[in-house]
Amino acid sequence: MAVAFHNLNSDSGLKKLDEYLLARSYITGYQASKDDITVYSYLAKTPSAEYVNASRWYKHIDALLRISGVSGEGAGVIVEGSAPITEAVATPPAADSKASAAEEEDDDDVDLFGEETEEEKKAAEERAAAMKASGKKKESGKSSVLMDVKPWDDETDMKKLEEAVRSVHIEGLTYGASKLVPVGYGIKKLQIMLTIVDDLVSVDDLIENYLTVEPINEYVQSCDIVAFNKI
Repeated sequence: MAVAFHNLNSDSGLKKLDEYLLARSYITGYQASKDDITVYSYLAKTPSAEYVNASRWYKHIDALLRISGVSGEGAGVIVEGSAPITEAVATPPAADSKASAAEEEDDDDVDLFGEETEEEKKAAEERAAAMKASGKKKESGKSSVLMDVKPWDDETDMKKLEEAVRSVHIEGLTYGASKLVPVGYGIKKLQIMLTIVDDLVSVDDLIENYLTVEPINEYVQSCDIVAFNKI
């Protein structure tokens, strides 16, 4: 069943979007998709800081569109009561990119444990362009993944939850920094950075067959991918 939103640029529409994204990283599924682009295109501007979850999601999708694009098909989304802002999905000029980057640096809610610098992003874009120009197939590499791991309730032992997550050992998987992030009603989620070798580790397989099965599901209710970037 398709997700539906109404009048996204109104206070009520933004409130519903913000509440919807409280426990989700994307509009549908575990990765950015055409559903995210659809909702993004109906928003006239970045949601204000009052809408923490919607603002975080908007900036993340905006960054993906600037850097690498979005390829996921999605499950379907309906937006009523307003027309899409067609200019929103176009690649903005460099000046706008710098302004957006400055806004993200000032936003404490978008801490991705050391996001790529502008220099690293530029170098990655130059490498991709060189590969395309030469007609060579891109070599398999590594990816950095920022993941939200959610407990069952406020009584879940978060220390044991993290120990359970880190107890999963797969060839090509390396754990990085982590922190606890409040989500409301006394509940916190674990936000953890992973580095994976693309040919050896599938994030979907990691979630479905390792992190949400016995005995780890005693602590873990669900996992969401917050960010996925090629290294």
